[in-house]
Amino acid sequence: MPRGSSAKRERQFEHIKQSERQRGESPERATEIAARTVNKERARSGESKTKSRSSTEDISSGRRGGLRSGHPGPRGRTREQLYQEARKLNIDGRSQMNKQQLQRAVDARR
Repeated sequence: MPRGSSAKRERQFEHIKQSERQRGESPERATEIAARTVNKERARSGESKTKSRSSTEDISSGRRGGLRSGHPGPRGRTREQLYQEARKLNIDGRSQMNKQQLQRAVDARR
């Protein structure tokens, strides 16, 4: 856990980590999942110094419940995640693109 985290976040971290271990994740992966989840919740509630737009505007990790966790179907990265990747790849016209267009442009550039 990051320095300066509250007792509530410590408990949340341990609970998520324990739950992931019960689901069969390795200790390292369980720690990573717990840390990412708690850090996102800290950003959403204004407890962290830095935060990304996807952390504050995306649906909460609790509500999402694994919607983008690698299951088959029309899921995957959010439009915001694709936009940020397109930005890193310097794709022109990205602000006017919808999610599908961004997906195609990013895939074509890679």
